[in-house]
Amino acid sequence: MTDPIPVAVPRKGRPLEAVLERIAAVSDDDRLDRLADSVSNTLRYEKAVTKGAVDADGGPYERLAEYSDPETPAEPEFTLLRDDRSGKPRRIVFDAATVDLGDVTVKLVGREEPFRALRTHEFALGFDSADLVLEEVVGIRAAGLGNISDINDRIDPVDTDVRVVTGLGDTVYHTLMGREDDRAPGAAFDREYLADYEGPLCISPRYERLVTAVLGTDALDGVEFVYPDANEEEEAAIARVGLGVYLTVTGSTAREHGLSVGEHLFPSETVLMRNAAERDESVPRVLRALEREAADSEIRV
Repeated sequence: MTDPIPVAVPRKGRPLEAVLERIAAVSDDDRLDRLADSVSNTLRYEKAVTKGAVDADGGPYERLAEYSDPETPAEPEFTLLRDDRSGKPRRIVFDAATVDLGDVTVKLVGREEPFRALRTHEFALGFDSADLVLEEVVGIRAAGLGNISDINDRIDPVDTDVRVVTGLGDTVYHTLMGREDDRAPGAAFDREYLADYEGPLCISPRYERLVTAVLGTDALDGVEFVYPDANEEEEAAIARVGLGVYLTVTGSTAREHGLSVGEHLFPSETVLMRNAAERDESVPRVLRALEREAADSEIRV
């Protein structure tokens, strides 16, 4: 029996759920549907515990022992990490699961930063947010980046061997939005508006490089990045500043703050990546197993 092929995955959150949904979708095994539901429900509960929204029955070690069965490879394993929140509470996150995908067996291995694990050649394959690729290795140019399928063209091969293969379709958007009373009649908050705009643009500090890559340096001429105050909601900060970029699904909260939701500047999506320098024969087999007929992603790589 050959060893399972390791694939790096996020430990928690929307990207991990997207991976589990894809694994279940490409298999006829109902067990993988149950695996996806079980892991997602467990992590949502643990997130609520960490945030203080619910009181847990028992301590973290008791819950961890209840969730994990290391002696049964087919069952998921979880682990305990320190969360970044105030007080550094302990949080239970995904650790590993072994899944059969037809003629190939894959071991999903949780990593805090799967993209970086691929960059250091710990894995040949992995899943992570496309945002992290933009934040770390996509080149900054005068023109902006509008299509996620163009990411690979902007990766300097000297920086990394990692390339995007495909997306999983769990798309939300980095969206331009501004105060309705600041917008001229008939104008729209879009790239053309930004090209003529000078002044503050409110963004999350972690997205400075991403927003620069998406908009391009020409559009940002005369624009100053500003950031939300401590404990200030992003939508409230944008309403205070007048214009900003925020990762949004429906935009309903933005409208509650008197903001007009403008152009979807760039899709944020979980992506399957490979390290092109890793040429093991197992890699194409895993990629074929993960393919899906339904073109549900905006990525066309």
